[in-house]
Amino acid sequence: MKFMDAGKLEENNNLLIVDGLNVAFRWRYKRVPYYTNDYVRTIESLAKSYNCGKIVILADGGSTYRKNLYPDYKANRKDRYKDQTESEKKEFEQFLAEFANAFKRLQDKGHLIIKQKGLEADDLAAWIVGKRKEFGVDETWLISSDKDWDLLIKEDVSRFSTVTRKETTIHNWDEHYNFDRDMFLTFKCLAGDQGDNIPGIKGVGPKRAEQLIQQYGDLFDIYNACPIDSKYKFIQELNENADRLLLNAELMDLESYSEQALIESNINLEDLSSKLKIHLKGVING
Repeated sequence: MKFMDAGKLEENNNLLIVDGLNVAFRWRYKRVPYYTNDYVRTIESLAKSYNCGKIVILADGGSTYRKNLYPDYKANRKDRYKDQTESEKKEFEQFLAEFANAFKRLQDKGHLIIKQKGLEADDLAAWIVGKRKEFGVDETWLISSDKDWDLLIKEDVSRFSTVTRKETTIHNWDEHYNFDRDMFLTFKCLAGDQGDNIPGIKGVGPKRAEQLIQQYGDLFDIYNACPIDSKYKFIQELNENADRLLLNAELMDLESYSEQALIESNINLEDLSSKLKIHLKGVING
């Protein structure tokens, strides 16, 4: 797709949900120190390109829910910054300051910013997507390079990555994955998520995860099939660690556990719902 010039958004019932920090890292990787104007222009251009009448930008505040379940969640990320030089620290501080400026600019322009300590953008996005019909939304576009958000894809919910500049929709799913949409969670539970420090089943990578899905079905079918008679080491690992699949489901299943994640962050669900309805009211009837 091509970005269009930002301008007044069309009045319609379509919604753009932005993974705020994820999108900002586009400029971080390019080592661009001042990006507020570009950030704002990009978000509004995407909304116009996808014909979205309203924009909601989500920020990460950590995850109380996942830390309670699994204390080592994202523990590996601290190592990325422990050996930073003073120059690198200042560069990162500048990046975060510019990110805050971009958020303020978007808020001043009437777009809704949502951030809550102890709550990740993933869970906010999943909760909003789950309530989209209640809010009167017709189509939703998710803006993130995080493939975890593909768990939310439906007939009326799609994702665009500002990194790959590719769309993932229910209609082109087979171009991205070798399994059905409803098997994505199972795939993730088997293979784990190295970026979030969530281990899968030892010895099970993408290919073997696909094979297990083809042979046994979803994660509960696989769990119930254990112990599986096999000489292969990865199957033995699966037999010994089948409960890992259930824990990973609680950590990764955005649709089923997003509201619990919101509750454990102590966000006020009534206030959040009210803010969204007020924000969407000008364009979205409800």
